[in-house]
Formats: sequence, structure tokens, C-alpha cells
Amino acid sequence: MDSSLADLLEMPAGQRAEQIHEEVTTSGAHIAFDDAWLLPPIDEQEVWAAGVTYERSRDARMEESQTDDIYDRVYDAARPEMFFKAPPYRCVGPYEPIAIRHDSSWNVPEPELALVIDGHGDIAGYTIGNDVSSRSIEGENPLYLPQAKIFTASCALGPLIMLADEIPDPRSLSIAMWIERGDAVVWRGETSTASLRRSLEDLIDCLLVSLEFPVGVVLMTGTGLVPPAEFTLEASDTVHIRIDGIGTLSNHVRRLAPRRRAK
Repeated sequence: MDSSLADLLEMPAGQRAEQIHEEVTTSGAHIAFDDAWLLPPIDEQEVWAAGVTYERSRDARMEESQTDDIYDRVYDAARPEMFFKAPPYRCVGPYEPIAIRHDSSWNVPEPELALVIDGHGDIAGYTIGNDVSSRSIEGENPLYLPQAKIFTASCALGPLIMLADEIPDPRSLSIAMWIERGDAVVWRGETSTASLRRSLEDLIDCLLVSLEFPVGVVLMTGTGLVPPAEFTLEASDTVHIRIDGIGTLSNHVRRLAPRRRAK
């Protein structure tokens, strides 16, 4: 296609649909999906994330934290937790490695339905997000949230963007995650977006109330799947996340080496 994602997300929904149809039907280049090297479905967009939007997420955050009541309060509050997750260059796509911090003892993947929102605040499509997080760092002090959430390759997106009109009911999607270590599946879980505490519209309104995203934004909607306290990701694990109607996002895990400024 000649149009970039940023170009398409600047357009109103009707114009975008016409542009996609025209470019798909007139393009002579076709590549089989299984033969394609898939990049993260993002170009100039920031990635933001909502937190504590499922009951299981609230319970897990209370379990890890020394100040557990704040998560109980935000779960029922009018204003949701909302935080910046990643710029485009810090995101990875399918089959690229996600990362865990070297200074964290408790690391988890967080599978999430991600909304691709256009520059007018409308949902253009849906993809899968993995909000890789350090539970030990955030649990030590909630003010460490940015360090627990924002680091190299802590955000995976993919495998594609399913257009909004192809998902008639985004509140009834099954989400499954399984984690492989060697030849064994060491953790598996399943949930549904029906368990989401807040409406997608409320999350979008909260994000956009004082922010503008002319070329669109990706908003991850929170996780309802959290491995138990005794589980932590390890280097060489493989995380698979499947959402009905979108596909499967798979990533290997690597551990980041400590970085120091040059003297």
C-alpha cells in the first residue's frame, strides 16, 4: 500500500475505508501471510495502556504491592489508571524478542486487546498487545511504575490490525495465553473481554480528554490474565497470545544486560 498507517489514521473513517479498498484492489503485489516478515503494526503512533481494568489484574497488583489499597480504589474509581507505555521504536512485532529487566526478580507478560484509534478518536481497528512488566519493581513502590513498565522491548504488538468493522463485538472476545519453556507449556490461561470492568469508550475518553494524537494512538486495555506469584518469565521462554478474530502474537524472551553511560 502507498499510504502509511499514519496517513490512514489521519483520515475520517469513511475516507479511510475507501482508501484501503482502492489500494488493496489496485495493488499488483500480493504476499502470502505465512511468507511475510511481519513488523509491528505501528509507525508514528505512541502506545498507551490502561491498568487495573479486570478483577484479576486488581487482585494481582494488590498481591504484589506493599500499598495494596490503591489498586482496590482505582478499580472502582471514575478515573482509570492510564500510562504511557512505549514510542514506536521501543515496540517489537511477531517473533521478535520481548525483554525482561536484569534488575527484576519477578517478570510477567500481560496479554491485552489493543485499540488502534484514529486522529479523530474513533476505533479504526484492533490488534494484540503484550505489556511486559516487572511485578517486583512496581510492588516495591507504586511510584516505580514507569521503571516497571517502560524499558526496551517491553511492548509487543501484532500480528496485524483487524479493521473495526470486522470485529462486531469487541466485548466478547476470548483471550488465551500460554508460555513455553523448552518443550513444556509452563503456564496457560484464558479469559474474555466480557470481564473488562470499563467500556472501551470510557477508556478512550479518558485518554483523549487532554491529549491530541493527530496520527492516531494505540491503547492497550488492560489484562485479565496474570500468572501466579510463584511464576516469573525466564530468558528463552516463548509467550503466545491469541485473541479471537485477530490471530496469535508469539515472542521469545531475552534478558536485558545492564547499561551504563559512557564516561
